[in-house]
Amino acid sequence: MTDVIARLGGVYLGSRLKRLAERLQGDAAQIIQAAGIPAQPGQMPLLAALDDGARTIGQLAEAVGSSQPGVTRAIGQLAAQGLVQTAQGSDLRQRHVSLTPAGETAMARTRMHVWPGIGLAVDEMCGGDTAALLALLERVENALDESSMVARYDRLKPPVLRIREFEDGLAQDFHDINAEWIAAMFRLEPTDREVLENPRQRIVDPGGAILFVEAEGLGIVGTCALQKTGERSFELTKMGVRASARGLKAGEFLLDAMIARAGEMGADPLYLLTNRHCEAAIHLYEKLGFRHDAGIMAQYGARYERCDVAMLHRR
Repeated sequence: MTDVIARLGGVYLGSRLKRLAERLQGDAAQIIQAAGIPAQPGQMPLLAALDDGARTIGQLAEAVGSSQPGVTRAIGQLAAQGLVQTAQGSDLRQRHVSLTPAGETAMARTRMHVWPGIGLAVDEMCGGDTAALLALLERVENALDESSMVARYDRLKPPVLRIREFEDGLAQDFHDINAEWIAAMFRLEPTDREVLENPRQRIVDPGGAILFVEAEGLGIVGTCALQKTGERSFELTKMGVRASARGLKAGEFLLDAMIARAGEMGADPLYLLTNRHCEAAIHLYEKLGFRHDAGIMAQYGARYERCDVAMLHRR
């Protein structure tokens, strides 16, 4: 079975490091236990920090890069095991933590029986270049100190939605997206089939345009066309969005782009024909400047059997 975390690389860096840490700490726990040391791998950095002398909770938190509440809990556990002790400092607001004789013995055994062997094992796993791995980890830690991953994500994330121009390789998407929604609500009329099966010949080559909206991780999810129907008149037609893109506002993004394209092409009038049952689409059209128009209905409405709504875009 495919290792999803490994396959997605840096996207799951935190999960992969957590998984690796759990494996390494599981092995380290066995080594520590075999050495007769009554502590867990996660507590060992605190004991190592205290091996250099007494410290406050704040100093310990800074030394191991953990939160003060987390360090306070861990120190309580070590005190219950008889490995550390606390004493009031000159500042009554602070207490100093130090190793007990049992804690000093545990650290002596750690230096003798644990660190040398683990160091050699890690170096072997790193192909003899542990320093390179540690340097890379330090680089990541320093980078996070400079700017969080959230801040970097907000700055670097690619757009969720992108506009794509028509190309022959996308003709099938144009057909399938439109055929899906038309067949679900109505029936494909001959004029539908002619346009959907020949988009370049019926729309693009005569001076119209077809745009697509592509969603990150989903591919092409929507399409819309401008069909030239006169010297300057254009019909906004064949607009559809896949069900998989619901909630992304892909339709609004696409329609806004197509209205802008119509303006660049000098569309006058820009109109559309639809059916009253397409309530969500009509609401979107109204939101972006289309208004119901009896003149458009009279002039163009007979093109589709299902057409009972005609709208004109007003800039």
